[in-house]
Amino acid sequence: MSAPASSAWRVETRTRAATGFSVFAVLLVAIAFAAPFFVSRSLLQDLFLILTMLVLAQNWNLLAGYAGLVSVGQQAFVGFGAYAMFACVSLGGLDPILAVLIAGVAAAMLSVATGFFVFRLQGAYFAIGTWVVAEVVRLVLAQWRALGGGTGTSLPNAAIRDMAAVQWIAEAFSVRSAQAADILTYWLALILCCATIGFIYWLLRTRQGLGLSAVRDNQEAARSVGVDARRIKWAVYVSVAFVTGMAGALIYVQKARISPDAAFSVVDWTAYVIFIVVIGGIGTLEGPIIGVIVFFLLQKTLADYGSWYLLVLGLIGIAIMLFAPRGLWGLFSDRTGIQFFPVRRILKGGPSTDHQGTRGGPHG
Repeated sequence: MSAPASSAWRVETRTRAATGFSVFAVLLVAIAFAAPFFVSRSLLQDLFLILTMLVLAQNWNLLAGYAGLVSVGQQAFVGFGAYAMFACVSLGGLDPILAVLIAGVAAAMLSVATGFFVFRLQGAYFAIGTWVVAEVVRLVLAQWRALGGGTGTSLPNAAIRDMAAVQWIAEAFSVRSAQAADILTYWLALILCCATIGFIYWLLRTRQGLGLSAVRDNQEAARSVGVDARRIKWAVYVSVAFVTGMAGALIYVQKARISPDAAFSVVDWTAYVIFIVVIGGIGTLEGPIIGVIVFFLLQKTLADYGSWYLLVLGLIGIAIMLFAPRGLWGLFSDRTGIQFFPVRRILKGGPSTDHQGTRGGPHG
């Protein structure tokens, strides 16, 4: 007798394009880490901007594109994280690098406190609620006289000069402390960016990620099959706040000066981020990467045109939404089928039969 049929079905997410891209990505990250050896300080600062904006965009994309929580108040976590870092450094005397981690925890705690309010709202009301929370936090921190009140304050020069590894970098690269601080913050931004993309990609490939997509597509249907929609949304909301707070703190370590209007700017930390995600492709990991490159190029090209710059960005965003609703990456992926960060599960294989019998046994 032949052995019984065995199932050879398997679920895969990996693609050939993703395998090739992973090799390219490793090489790209290695080159990026070596960038301070061969690029100018101004270009390094531009790369820092790209990396930090990409971190903010990936987190907003996780929140809106995968959890279905459209927020226009992410500046609350950027600003609160930045102010927490300033408080730790200026008032507590901590190293700015340690203060960045504490800032992330502070932003996560803020999200827990405010989440009880915003999670009572749905749809557009949720978006408005997050903006209201950001404005309230801004107004409260503007009264903090120890950190400059409404006019803001600067980090002590000694705090930047004595930051961990700055002196070592200054000696290794034969540069001044200010430039060494730029190199250090750039490396930290690169690490944070890689960790953010890696974490989101890992999350979306897990059962929790599958549940997250189900909640986004149909919350009631997801609940009917046992997905705890509220718990998943809370987890995403808090984790996004944590990373966004760290990104905000790191941005203001590099800027070394803060004010309430700058730290809680809805244009800089939410409108631009939404633009990046929308033109790149919401609900994809590749989209924000494409979007931040396009945004940077437009910013460099149109920065001298004043208010026309914002008008052109708005017109481009509208055009993309009309003619490519899934963004530039969605348009490319739909036509080519290429995915560099595949998360869609594909069923492959089929039932197979083992035709080799056994000898000498009871079934022989």
